[in-house]
Amino acid sequence: MSTVTIDFLAQQLELADQLLAGRPTMLEPQDLPGRYGRVVQAIDRLLATMHCPAALGGGWAVWRHGYVGRVTQDMDIVLPADRIDEFLRVAAVAGFDVLPVSPGIWPKLLHRDTSIQVDILPEGERPGTRTHPAPTVIPHPQQLGAAPGKLQYVSLPALVELKLAAGRARDESDIIELLRANPGEHDALRRHIAGVHPAYVAALAALIDRSTEQDQK
Repeated sequence: MSTVTIDFLAQQLELADQLLAGRPTMLEPQDLPGRYGRVVQAIDRLLATMHCPAALGGGWAVWRHGYVGRVTQDMDIVLPADRIDEFLRVAAVAGFDVLPVSPGIWPKLLHRDTSIQVDILPEGERPGTRTHPAPTVIPHPQQLGAAPGKLQYVSLPALVELKLAAGRARDESDIIELLRANPGEHDALRRHIAGVHPAYVAALAALIDRSTEQDQK
């Protein structure tokens, strides 16, 4: 179990202050401050060399799309299934360590300069848990809003889709905060989710109701 130190807490508070002050202009992953920005630059170099698309999801995408209280420790990037082995090979000689993982666990990297972990979300893999797997798989990053050669944020509709697929309590909480931050996007999100899977339609409707209830309190 990792120990939370005073230095660590101070760094997180400083990061939170930087993100809050800079959010109006931090529109792309490349705008992230400090060591997170350095990781994005390192990933961009790999993507440019490979001419490969990748989308940044997870907590950073949640922050970008309006949940300003969300600060995360790692980075989750979606990669095309047929480029992951190549990405890992190139990363291993370009400032990253490929971390050992158990069978069935998705690949993970550690950026040597910053000690930030990068979790790979492989296209075609099924999110969810062992007891409750998602009815859908992770889309190609270009379906999530990515383009070759540069890390880009997952779009809001795609982010909500991925969060519904993950199905954890934390993901539901993230969706509620995203809905509260983007009230004008509810209809667009409904339309997008209706085209993904019927199981997600009722789940999103329930979360919209919960977000509305919270705003009325």
